[in-house]
Amino acid sequence: MDNPEQELNFHELELDDRLLKDIARLGWISPTLVQEKAIPFLLEGKDVLIRARTGSGKTAAFAIPIIQSILSRKGESALRETSVLVMAPSQDLCHQISKVFSELTSSCGALVRVVDLSSKEDRATHRHLLAERPDIIVSTPAKLRTVLTDGTLNVRESLRCVTIDEADLMFSFGFEKDLQEVLKHFPPVHQSVLCSATLEQDVESLKKLILHNPVVLKLEEPDLVIGSQLTHYQVEVEEVDKAVVLYTLLKLKLIQGKCIIFVKSVERCYRLKLFLEQFNIRSCILNSELPIKIRCHAVSQFNQGVYDTIIASDELMTDNPERVSKKKAKKVSTKKLLQQSSEAESSVSRGIDFQCVSCVINFDFPSDINSYIHRAGRTARGKNNGSVLSLVANDEVERKREVEEFLQGLAADEGFTMKDFQFNFNEVEAFRYRAKDAWRAITKFSIREARIKELKAEMFNSEKLKSFFEENPRDLQTLRHDRSLHTVRVQEHLGDVPDYLVPPSLRSIVAFTNTRRNKKSSTDWRTARFQRKRASKVDNPLLMDGMDYGKKRRV
Repeated sequence: MDNPEQELNFHELELDDRLLKDIARLGWISPTLVQEKAIPFLLEGKDVLIRARTGSGKTAAFAIPIIQSILSRKGESALRETSVLVMAPSQDLCHQISKVFSELTSSCGALVRVVDLSSKEDRATHRHLLAERPDIIVSTPAKLRTVLTDGTLNVRESLRCVTIDEADLMFSFGFEKDLQEVLKHFPPVHQSVLCSATLEQDVESLKKLILHNPVVLKLEEPDLVIGSQLTHYQVEVEEVDKAVVLYTLLKLKLIQGKCIIFVKSVERCYRLKLFLEQFNIRSCILNSELPIKIRCHAVSQFNQGVYDTIIASDELMTDNPERVSKKKAKKVSTKKLLQQSSEAESSVSRGIDFQCVSCVINFDFPSDINSYIHRAGRTARGKNNGSVLSLVANDEVERKREVEEFLQGLAADEGFTMKDFQFNFNEVEAFRYRAKDAWRAITKFSIREARIKELKAEMFNSEKLKSFFEENPRDLQTLRHDRSLHTVRVQEHLGDVPDYLVPPSLRSIVAFTNTRRNKKSSTDWRTARFQRKRASKVDNPLLMDGMDYGKKRRV
């Protein structure tokens, strides 16, 4: 048996040199635990059920052996056939998986081709992409079912491997019928891989449906990072005071670095963004209503550090995937409802790779333990440290206790509790009035207008403008996703925090920020004054070159 303390490198896995070159280019030296355990089994062609926590490297764990198998089978031949299907529950996750495959095959030239069907809606486009017989297809079950049913894609003779990522969401989000139909088009013998951060009853059902004598990798690691790498905080607060706490934390810089704020709905996202706008706090919304390319661009900008605060939601489906109002059902045909159910996507707390996030804020406490796990998994990824801060209202206390009991089990400490974030409401009483007035100023009409305005703006920021912005980098600011929506009247003075409002214990911290801001404002004011005088000098014949502006020309 191998020594568990011995660190394995990728070059010891007997991988193709082209694949090793791309792995090295990505900066990966040694495989993670899940990669080290899964890759050998997958290279042997065995069915595998991978259960590993979020951020552990599951995508590369199945992508590397898939590419290696294709390279070994094809050699230098030009054989073109679709041998691999990868399914994921959302367009965002499909795009992310496709990107990993593309990065790992950049040295292979045209030998290995990858196609992402999830964001392509035109059937003519499907036919064009699939006519070239790509080696790897990444798709949602619904899109895959469409191309298999209409005959655009046929894999009965060529399919060798099927991979399903975030398997625990497939049944929960209405993909059961799609999966059952898709399986009818597969050959009886092929390799199957399931990946999930949790092993629930739905995963067990899917396991029986698709796996044959699988190797189950249930790694000996907790569902969440424990210890000093990930710290859990809480603030028990009335629902009406949540906005006060968040405003204070962000405005006084009590939270540093990149931050993801989770709420329970898209409407709540816009309410929070409009609230923060009034205090000159910039944020971006990861909105499932926007096209996939725009959502991925927003995540990319966040990862690159263009902005530090992103507001994301757990969709309604997360709480109750069966919830469809009777009123809506009467107006929409059964076929249309089925299509909507099939196209339902998971929340952004699942699968999306946010990089270097220092803090996750649960503005609305998650609905269950799994949701908490996946939200918290957006931070403390790899070897980075992170923290989770939960704002807990009275009706959320019971759910918080359930999460605490779960964390006690992970830490093997019955006395474990979330740490109380030191927040004294008496010191920030003056902030309460500002925050409550700003929160009340946001109406349903302003939220609706904000959503429409952002959709129109993002339609303008299409991919066709990319070349223009490359030539005009200053105009690239129009592509920022954290710009103000201005559907609520913003009072300029709310953007500043007067010294008398700052609690005494925090004045030393805030004073430094204000000093830098005032110095910049002073410089801007002096520059503007100089420019005005310079302009008046040119227009006024009484002023002479090289003389003080206040002196008149001598006659």
